[in-house]
Amino acid sequence: MEISVKVCPVQRSVGVALLACLHACLCPNASAQAGGTRADTTRGDSLKRTARSGLIPAGFGTLRQDDVALQVENLGLQVKLIPLDESVIRTLAPDSYKALHTIRENKARQLDSIRTRLGLPAVQAWLVTFFNAQQGEARYDAMDLIIRSAGRDFRPLDALAVKPGFGDGRLAQRESRSAVYAFDPVIDLTQPITVTIGTQTSSAWNDIAQRIELERSFVWSRAGAAKP
Repeated sequence: MEISVKVCPVQRSVGVALLACLHACLCPNASAQAGGTRADTTRGDSLKRTARSGLIPAGFGTLRQDDVALQVENLGLQVKLIPLDESVIRTLAPDSYKALHTIRENKARQLDSIRTRLGLPAVQAWLVTFFNAQQGEARYDAMDLIIRSAGRDFRPLDALAVKPGFGDGRLAQRESRSAVYAFDPVIDLTQPITVTIGTQTSSAWNDIAQRIELERSFVWSRAGAAKP
């Protein structure tokens, strides 16, 4: 004779609960490990997103200094301007990056002094180089330089000579002199910029910014491929 046993819902629920409790007792780390795995994955994804949106790693760029420089020629003088922001110079080949990073670091204390004196949250540093391409001596006005950004004109807050003699305002034939210029930090390097020196103007920054942004994506790829 067959005997039919009916299990009420309450008994079934109690049974499931007892099984779950028994599993938790026998495997106390199972839930923590599962939760930890999910947490680790989420944390790793978050770190990747943070790194991706931040500065690119140094040492993986391939651009030359001329690739990121605004260049203006005025009365036989060739003037080259490079922003020393890490977001820009990390796209350069390692030797160029190291050279410009060192120049910026050597002037860091003086730049901070300018920032403090003017009560600014920061200053934006640019390397500006004057080169005399004409015959004979050439003269230049180191402060006759304007950067236009977001509809505003910005003149240098100060200029810190890389080597002695910059302030003389004179260049022999084929001679060059450089200085680190401090500008207002609100100049937006992600937007179009126009530079005017004397009577000449360059608006090439938009093309340069696109080149920099493309190289940033390449740097991320190279850095990712280089990881063990």
